[in-house]
Amino acid sequence: MEIFKKRGAMTKFQILSEISKQEPHLKQKDLAERLGITVQAVSENIKSLIDDGYITSKDGRSPYKITQEGIKKVKKDAVTLRKYSDGVLEVMNHYQSVWPAIAKEDIKKGDTVGLFMENGLLYASHSEQAANATAVSDAKVGEDVALGELNGMIELNVGNVLIITIPTIKEGGSNSTDLNLIKTIYEVGFKEWGDNNQIDKVAAVGTVSHAVANKLDIPIDIQFAAAASTASAARKGLNIMALSVGNMTKSFIKAVEAEDIKYHVIDGKL
Repeated sequence: MEIFKKRGAMTKFQILSEISKQEPHLKQKDLAERLGITVQAVSENIKSLIDDGYITSKDGRSPYKITQEGIKKVKKDAVTLRKYSDGVLEVMNHYQSVWPAIAKEDIKKGDTVGLFMENGLLYASHSEQAANATAVSDAKVGEDVALGELNGMIELNVGNVLIITIPTIKEGGSNSTDLNLIKTIYEVGFKEWGDNNQIDKVAAVGTVSHAVANKLDIPIDIQFAAAASTASAARKGLNIMALSVGNMTKSFIKAVEAEDIKYHVIDGKL
């Protein structure tokens, strides 16, 4: 949540949010009481928000009005907060009273099992792991098993994303693409960057990317909502190779960056 790391950023967001409600008689004292800060702190933040062009005021006094730039900032910061809270809720869901995993071996009700992630899925086995739980149902290998009483933390390494830019059809499309490069990367993974991890999934953004994958006989795993799906898969520990055409790459990178996922970009043009 980079945007809120700056000192006072959250307070400014809260003040802007209160002012956006357009209460005609809202005063600094009211803001101080609502936010639990001093009037002086409110005054200093309002001055800064006026200087930044997010609110307007006559002589720095009430009434305060939020500008269009201020509205944009509130919306952007609110989205950032929502993503952060969604991430927290996703983690907290691991602490629900009963949740599922896939049995790596036959499990009996009452067994203490170790939990681990593999290929983006949660597995349970009798092996010792950093996290463990109690089976509340029987399950044979490959079946879903109900678990309770979680202890410890499930070890999860965030995956990497390798984005290969593909020429547009005007630039020659698949005929202008370095197919040997892509095939090699698909086979050797991230070794060039000092990482021995192989490619787990392939994402395709744009029609030409599909044509490239077809020529190389590479199966496409992610093709709809590719950026969000890629980020989600990486958070679950998978390494993704993404084929992205032209300017589509910019929005793809932006979405991956927003989720704080590590990525590399390679030019796939001949």
